[in-house]
Amino acid sequence: MPSLLRLFIISICLGLGWSHLQAAGLKSAHDVLDQLHLAAAEADGDVYFNLFADDAVFLGTDATERWPIAAFRAFATPYFESGQGWTYVSTERNINVSKDGLHASFDELLDSKSYGLCRGTGVLRLVAGAWKIEQYHLRIPVPNDIARDVVDQIRKLSK
Repeated sequence: MPSLLRLFIISICLGLGWSHLQAAGLKSAHDVLDQLHLAAAEADGDVYFNLFADDAVFLGTDATERWPIAAFRAFATPYFESGQGWTYVSTERNINVSKDGLHASFDELLDSKSYGLCRGTGVLRLVAGAWKIEQYHLRIPVPNDIARDVVDQIRKLSK
């Protein structure tokens, strides 16, 4: 077989293999985020925090909430131990896996009885063959029509 044809066949096989790996990576990334929300709703702190990388950061809705994962665990554990979790249901999600397959970024729309429409964004990192949450950012999206009013309220509160 001529070497050019061999190279072509190898390229196609590698491409098909990469597509399969990307699809598997997307599914397992979706699974991690689904597990995160289920564990939070069930107040299962062990499962919840095992989904995060050791050096992860959780960014909350307040500008002061930048939690290294150990601090967030210390904050949330009493709630989980008392059976109190939080429920966010993903209604839309987008995940992009990096070309090297080691990171994935995501954004998702979430429905919460407490806060209504929310958005979660973040980064997953492949650690020992499993996706771990490296950063999760929860925010409340502000409609543009009321953004100036919200900004004015935040400024007043900050004074």
